[in-house]
Amino acid sequence: MGTFVLPRRDLAAVPFLQLLRGFGHALMAAFIFFACFAFSDTSPYDLVAIPTIVLWVLLGVRLYRGAVPLVLVLLVFVGATVVALMPYLDEELPPVWTVQLCYLAVTGIFFTMFFSDESDRRVETALKVYTASALFCGILGIGGYLELIGNDKLFSMYGRASGTFQDPNVFGSFLTLGAFYLMHDLLTGRARRPLLSGLGLAVLLAGVFLSFSRGSWGGTLAMGILLVVMLYRTSASRLRRRIVLLAALTAGFGAVSLAGLLSVGDVGETFAKRAAVTQDYDEGETGRFGNQLRGIGMLIEDPLGMGPLRWRRTFNLEPHNSYIGAFANGGWVAGVAFVFLVLMTSRVGFRLMSQDTPYRRHAQIVVPALLMFFLQAMQIDMEKWRHVYMMLGMVWGLEAARVRWLASGEA
Repeated sequence: MGTFVLPRRDLAAVPFLQLLRGFGHALMAAFIFFACFAFSDTSPYDLVAIPTIVLWVLLGVRLYRGAVPLVLVLLVFVGATVVALMPYLDEELPPVWTVQLCYLAVTGIFFTMFFSDESDRRVETALKVYTASALFCGILGIGGYLELIGNDKLFSMYGRASGTFQDPNVFGSFLTLGAFYLMHDLLTGRARRPLLSGLGLAVLLAGVFLSFSRGSWGGTLAMGILLVVMLYRTSASRLRRRIVLLAALTAGFGAVSLAGLLSVGDVGETFAKRAAVTQDYDEGETGRFGNQLRGIGMLIEDPLGMGPLRWRRTFNLEPHNSYIGAFANGGWVAGVAFVFLVLMTSRVGFRLMSQDTPYRRHAQIVVPALLMFFLQAMQIDMEKWRHVYMMLGMVWGLEAARVRWLASGEA
């Protein structure tokens, strides 16, 4: 089994190194928890990122063969975007945006390497920390929306819950992975404190709803159904009955809760506005969809694309579509690489959710959440969302572990 190995010293028995590894795990926990802080372009997440990555490189992380496809495609995607940047190096924003994209790609590769070893334990810990982060953020968002915390501009925006994010759409989507983790444990009976887990799930779903993000609503519902279906298909008959019963109870409780929320303040009115298929900014020749149609025609004629952030200059509006954005920012090569990354990861994800391996349980939690972002990418720009790269690393770390597990003959 071939692997690419960064320097590693097998001195785990040395007390100092044990202490250092413990500190490394604490840094990683902080790294993941701080993903919820996105008040500005620079957050505590970014401050913790560099020492965490450097320390774990020194402790030893490995790039296994099963994760190499992700690294290659990310390098092509980022490399093409860097090439497209060249004519605009003298401008202020495009270089900064591109450097941030490169940094996020590095974090995605690092997460992949980290989760490739001791995958079950590390992913479980990461999901617990992420869920705590989501609950913290969700409570602030709900409290801000109900004006129980802060003011109308703190933890809420545009009459929508936003928590510790600058955008309610990002807030709503961020909560989904935590909700799926709690949901999966409740359905399988793994939750040690079912009442607390149920309460946590209710908080996260309420946060998703009060974000009034159509993408978060639809994505959470669709991928929640996928989670239940995949869990049902891969479970024994006795557990299947539990899954059906609890899923039905959850749906009923959700319907009652929705009716209750709609009766609170302006929730019903905001819901009616946001539930419309299109908004004012979507329509017309200069709306979101009009710009996309005109922009696609321009991109077909220009294999090199527009360059990073040039779409904004051309149309005075972001593309609100990560697939179109990839072609616009980095040209045909970057666009094809991004699409290939999504298709390749989706294929790997469905295989992880289906095959009977030690990694299936975690895959059934993480993969639906990541697929939700791939769906949302059709109506929002998510290539700069920090937590997406963490989920990407989780999925490919599990894939690398699966490949090694099969090769070891333990299957």
